[in-house]
Amino acid sequence: MLSSLTIKDFALIETIEVEFKKGLNIITGETGAGKSILLGALGLILGERASNEAVRAGAKKSIVEGIFNVTGNKHIEKFLIENEIELDNELIVRREVSLKGNNRCFINDTPVSLSLIKDVGNQLVDLHGQHEHQSLLRPSTHINFLDECGEYQNLLNDFSKIIKELDLKISELKEITGKQQSIKEKVDFYKFQLKEIDEVDPQEDEFVQIENELQIKENSEKLLDVTTKIYSELYEDEDALYDKLTHIEHDLNTLCEIDNNFTEKNKEFNDALAILNDVAEFIRSYKDNIEIDPDALEEMRSRLSSLNLLRKKYGGSIQNVLEYRNKISAEIDLAENFNERIEEYSKVINQIRENAGAAAKKISTARSKLSNQIEKDVEKTLSYLGINEGEFKVNITQNKSKDEKHKFITFEGKRLTYNKFGFDEVEFFISTNSGQQPKPLSKVASGGEISRIMLALKTVLAQKDKLPLLIFDEIDTGVSGRIAQKVGQAIKSLSSHHQIIAITHLPQIAGLAEHHYSVVKNQINGKTISSIRKLNNEERITEVAKLLSGDKVTDSSLESAKELISKA
Repeated sequence: MLSSLTIKDFALIETIEVEFKKGLNIITGETGAGKSILLGALGLILGERASNEAVRAGAKKSIVEGIFNVTGNKHIEKFLIENEIELDNELIVRREVSLKGNNRCFINDTPVSLSLIKDVGNQLVDLHGQHEHQSLLRPSTHINFLDECGEYQNLLNDFSKIIKELDLKISELKEITGKQQSIKEKVDFYKFQLKEIDEVDPQEDEFVQIENELQIKENSEKLLDVTTKIYSELYEDEDALYDKLTHIEHDLNTLCEIDNNFTEKNKEFNDALAILNDVAEFIRSYKDNIEIDPDALEEMRSRLSSLNLLRKKYGGSIQNVLEYRNKISAEIDLAENFNERIEEYSKVINQIRENAGAAAKKISTARSKLSNQIEKDVEKTLSYLGINEGEFKVNITQNKSKDEKHKFITFEGKRLTYNKFGFDEVEFFISTNSGQQPKPLSKVASGGEISRIMLALKTVLAQKDKLPLLIFDEIDTGVSGRIAQKVGQAIKSLSSHHQIIAITHLPQIAGLAEHHYSVVKNQINGKTISSIRKLNNEERITEVAKLLSGDKVTDSSLESAKELISKA
């Protein structure tokens, strides 16, 4: 839930620090006092785009910071771990909007991208602004409303994987088809290059091996001279080192017989002598195996020259030469077997299309089952909200694809359009009067009805929704009297499972508040400043009375306000 919100230098707000509580938080205030500014600031820490025009006149930047209590929220915990952000029971989200355009985002004081702010906001808050009334009038949004109630995300994920595979294969097929002519034009040149490479037949790591071996072969005479000299000095000369060391060994043995303090050093000397023998034996063996072969040397030089030529022509290294060889070999194979490759791809794509159709059908079946329950639940809620004869229908259809080549999936022999949701098109239909056939929602609902339909959908959605905070900006538009009371009760019911922040102008709803805040606009030193504060019980009564009677509060309006609040 949102624990606190701090706003500095944003629009008409100089400084606001407000704490929110569990349950139903109601915000009231006169038109233009700054209620929408408050939600605009909150929208910033939920990832909405910022404009430097929102910076308060005379200030250099705006700062908005929200502190959310996320204790036990496993989704947020996973999100923070995946993005290497410090874990805590509090999640601090901050946006800074500068006049210079240097806008910055932070989560728990860690700089992050705007998209990351939006991701975390989507997991914490459902902000229903006034513009969302209009989103309900767009059929393209209806499938989202429906699927948010469903428990078939795994089916949507499966479908998404299949579609990614389909898009990839279609893209590869388009690429192959598109370069058919260019490959045919180059195939003779590719064959020439392939022959040139294969005649040399380069092997991986061969170039380095030959370079190392050639360095040894080119210095074989020097190697023979030096190793012979070393071995002679060790063993064969008249004053050979080995003979001298043997005499020393004999003398050390004599010393050991007299004083055992020499025993350990004598052992070390013998070990050193053994090591020297090993070195001498290695040198002897090495020099005996040195071959001076001018023909072999020339052959290696010629081989290295051929490899060098390939390196210069085809990529700078033998590894690149081999990779290029594989590439042109594949291109030649494609050119010579083009029709077969196209047929192979077509078979694979057709199978994927059928797999996608089967996966989309599973989603459609789950969606149809869900829609039956949604229809009943929404109609029941609409009846409670005063649309007694309402009939709500979720119309699910599929459309044949007009793209005969690429953009379709297949099911039961039909070529159908698709998107990331499957092959269903979803539109809400409604009838608000008895005897009328349901028609598209966008054509029959009035403003007040749209508000109640949206609230009915939110109420049904909340039964499945895991978002801790719901925000409503004047969802009571177009309703009054007894219906307003019903709308308020519906919002109140939601607050038993979610933290609710609701902006309202209706006393019937304000009277139900568990926590009531008032937004006011004042002139201070010639500046217009908006502020917000939490009302105590007496102030609540006065505020609700103002909503009933206007600025002039009467005794009767106060009594009515007390009555409304007592029913909360």
